[in-house]
Amino acid sequence: MNNHEIDYKIYGDDMQFVEVELDPHETVIAEAGSFMMMEDDIHMETIFGDGSGNGGSGLMGKLFSAGKRVITGESLFMTSFTNQGSDKKHVSFASPYPGKIIPMDLSELSGKLICQKDAFLAAAKGVSVGIEFQRKIGAGFFGGEGFIMQKLEGDGLAFVHAGGTIIKKELQPGQTLRVDTGCLVAMTSNVGYDIQMVKGVKTALFGGEGLFFATLKGPGSVWIQSLPFSRLASRVFAAAPSRGGSKDEGSIAKGLFEMFNGD
Repeated sequence: MNNHEIDYKIYGDDMQFVEVELDPHETVIAEAGSFMMMEDDIHMETIFGDGSGNGGSGLMGKLFSAGKRVITGESLFMTSFTNQGSDKKHVSFASPYPGKIIPMDLSELSGKLICQKDAFLAAAKGVSVGIEFQRKIGAGFFGGEGFIMQKLEGDGLAFVHAGGTIIKKELQPGQTLRVDTGCLVAMTSNVGYDIQMVKGVKTALFGGEGLFFATLKGPGSVWIQSLPFSRLASRVFAAAPSRGGSKDEGSIAKGLFEMFNGD
């Protein structure tokens, strides 16, 4: 095993957080802004790059890995949490919006998982967080949320966050599933991925579901979310009165808008 072996427990229902148990000298890496709380003897350090801990890559390798994270819209830096004590210690990470935290054992997923660019929450040290370009021309030009995705590689545990209710679908060889591009959370590396345009002029223009959807082809596993954050934010923004309305309505809508757009 190249990755640190960590234990964990997930708390909550719709606003979840994961508590990771670290043995002495074990380390977990996390996306910036996901930290919730930690016990004594845990050392927090900002790291540059993808968090894999590959010291042999040199400066250029770290710059390249950090540059890949910028392309996905993430920070140049990640945070590592290491237990420097002699006993087991705990550190917790919270989900950024209502939804579920999904534990992914990469050793059971052929060492690679492809997920939406904002889905990664935390992982055992040694997991590499990179990018996965969808090579199809259609996906490149029209994929929207699904064009540039995150790639998690390694043989340890990773935690992925998604909105609403999550369902896992097992696709058989040749089986096809069409989903909204924003509803796709993650998929195993052997799943075929493409973007298709909605058929029919009336459906495309007036259907209200967007012009394109993702086509997933088995074999492999896919995880689907019922409430993408982009959909949640757009509904909150649309419900906020631009002018008029009661004072209470305006203040509530403004508060929700600021909450979803703040850090």
